[in-house]
Amino acid sequence: MELRHLRVVCAIADAGSVTKAAAALGLAAPALTTQLQRIERAFGGQLFERDRRGARPTPLGELVLARARVLLPAVQGLQEEAAQFAGAAQAGGEDGLPGYRIGAVNGPLIGGVVHRLAAAQPSAQLSTYPSWSSSELAAMLLDARLDFALIGTCGDASPPEEGRLTWHTVAMAPVCALLPESHPYADAVEVELAALAGSRWAATPGDGCFAECFAAACARAGFTPTPIHENDLGGCTDLVRGGNVVALCQPTFREVAGVRVVPLAGTPLRWRHLIGWHPSSPAAHVSPRLITYAEDSYAEAVRLSPHHPPLPR
Repeated sequence: MELRHLRVVCAIADAGSVTKAAAALGLAAPALTTQLQRIERAFGGQLFERDRRGARPTPLGELVLARARVLLPAVQGLQEEAAQFAGAAQAGGEDGLPGYRIGAVNGPLIGGVVHRLAAAQPSAQLSTYPSWSSSELAAMLLDARLDFALIGTCGDASPPEEGRLTWHTVAMAPVCALLPESHPYADAVEVELAALAGSRWAATPGDGCFAECFAAACARAGFTPTPIHENDLGGCTDLVRGGNVVALCQPTFREVAGVRVVPLAGTPLRWRHLIGWHPSSPAAHVSPRLITYAEDSYAEAVRLSPHHPPLPR
């Protein structure tokens, strides 16, 4: 059980429905429903009675809510006091931060950011935390377990905990198709999404609304996609190389033997890269430097990619 689970329970109770809570949290309703089911299993019982009128706490849910509404503000107060104390204690240093704890979802930024930090501050302690969940990384920022998070959202969707964390958009990228080199469109300049209607699909896992946005884009193209095979990046690449599926990828994906990156005509899907931090943490003082590193890292990835449109000057 983690603090983010208690925040989810409170959000559902405050909104009165899972759908409204999902919108407030920047998640897809099915993703929040799955989280709630895991939370209820952890507590050993149903926390909400759900019907067409919404979601109402069960007696067990009332107990959890009563404790959560005391615990969460207390933890938040502790975090703020600790951040202020740590910031004061570190105030004489070069930038007030002796080390950097950076979480990241799959994307082209983490390597370049760490490389630039290590070059600029060789003595700084650097640690990274990989995750498939932007919400998990946001919770770790709130709990002061990370200093920065590098995440992505679908198009213009709100990042998690937008009201409590500071997020900066690094870049907006078109989503591309990753095709086996034997595919009829493997050497095309671009491919219509409708031309891939009969394909089996693969994608890396994640939260947010991307799956729903992909299904909506396919519907606009006139078809319903087959269920997506979720796998890590290497697994998706292997599935595509084997000729069994096509995948969704970022234009900065570096092609390897047996696969081709092909842009989707008309850019039916977009992916927004963001960097985030807690506004009252010591990391806030060095956020301009990290923003520059993230933007420079993305620009470098674009220069190495033949499929990404030029960045605006």
